[in-house]
Amino acid sequence: MKAKLIYSIFILFGLFYSTTIASQGELKFNPGKKIATIKSNAIQEASGIVASRKNKSILWVHNDSGNSSKIYAINYSGKLLGTFTIEGAHSRDWEDIAIGPGPNKNTDYLYIGDIGNNEGKYPTITICRIPEPNINSKFSDKKIKIGPPDVIELTYPDSPRDAETLLVDPLYGDIYVVTKRNIFSRVYHAPYPQSTDKPNVMIHVTLLPWGLATGGDVSPDGKLIIIRGPSAALIWRRPENEPLWRAFLGSYSTIELMPEPQGEAICFDSDGLGFFTLSEGTKQPLYYYSVMSLPEEPNNP
Repeated sequence: MKAKLIYSIFILFGLFYSTTIASQGELKFNPGKKIATIKSNAIQEASGIVASRKNKSILWVHNDSGNSSKIYAINYSGKLLGTFTIEGAHSRDWEDIAIGPGPNKNTDYLYIGDIGNNEGKYPTITICRIPEPNINSKFSDKKIKIGPPDVIELTYPDSPRDAETLLVDPLYGDIYVVTKRNIFSRVYHAPYPQSTDKPNVMIHVTLLPWGLATGGDVSPDGKLIIIRGPSAALIWRRPENEPLWRAFLGSYSTIELMPEPQGEAICFDSDGLGFFTLSEGTKQPLYYYSVMSLPEEPNNP
């Protein structure tokens, strides 16, 4: 009960903070529109979502903790096209999925973040990196095995923390982890290339203007960053020729999200012209928010 009260205070404070200091260069999006309902019972706790780069109109989704090491390919109609088991991957508490560059040029990689740590008892977190698979739009719950993945082990420079947001910079391959259980969510950075042979110690780079971050994404061109909470999302414009994290030092836009029972998943579409949200639970609606306007110039902090 006490924890719920604290989180409610975080949310109210965050929303107040958002509406009072968001400033010039605001990005505007249309209200969320329900475009589909997830049809498969296999997707019960959608915690992460990301738009495919190589498969048109496909979204990759994964479940939360306690599920096997599977990712799911769905189309924009909510139909399950394929279930991909990542052999050699461990799923302790998968919380988010991202897409970005990796070791091989001209290859997009999926990054699955095993970053949940509710009690702060695990000294390290891991990211599974695997080339994005092909998926045929005519498939119907095709069962496919892939892997093994590259395993990137990360440690915090201060103490173990719980996180639900994973970002990968599409321009440089840097990894960012955003914590959840803080009044102001903390942003940690693991520069590319990350070692797959030994733990990578992350760098604490900045704070968000509120806490309880539950998911996020970077637009395909690397210019926009979105991070959501239970009821609202913030979007930042990246300053030109600057590291991604410096966007968080500038102004942002606040978008009210459609009500969801436990909304965590969020991602841009493959063109960066809108974004999707999805909640945990079975047969949940898939919402899409199309862009209305973009600022002409980025805000340089």
